Amino acid sequence: MDLIRSTAACVIQQGERFLMVEEQRGGPKSVFNQPAGHIEPGEGPMEAILREVLEETAWQVSLTGYLGLYVFHTEGGQTFHSHGFIAEPLSQLDLALDPDITAAHWLTLEQIRALEQQARLRSPRALLSAGGDSRVKHSKAFPPIVYNPCPNAHCSFAHYFY
Repeated sequence: MDLIRSTAACVIQQGERFLMVEEQRGGPKSVFNQPAGHIEPGEGPMEAILREVLEETAWQVSLTGYLGLYVFHTEGGQTFHSHGFIAEPLSQLDLALDPDITAAHWLTLEQIRALEQQARLRSPRALLSAGGDSRVKHSKAFPPIVYNPCPNAHCSFAHYFY
């Protein structure tokens, strides 16, 4: 029986910009994604995403919302349960980034769309996390199991996470 992989991802917005990570994945160009990663043994989803954000961006954040639990399957037969969160930045620390991360960037939605046009988003969810495509709100590709939209206007883009 195959294992279910548990992950967490986070949408972090400051003004009109979203915190994205740039990483080398073996291709000719780097790719961009929202901070995300696997939930380690003994961790819960909130603890995991706070750790991942800090490791990948050197930012401490405060979680402000839970977007939902999303289940998706890869073409290779893997199953992922991914927890989506919303956070606001608190402070940037003077830490080395995870070795897989080239840099962390604050990007506008227009910049994220341009990266998508260049096929430089690691996942289509990266654009959706920034509210980039309302058509996928109810997509069969990434249906939410649990959906808890953020209750205030500050994070109104959250319903586009996947």
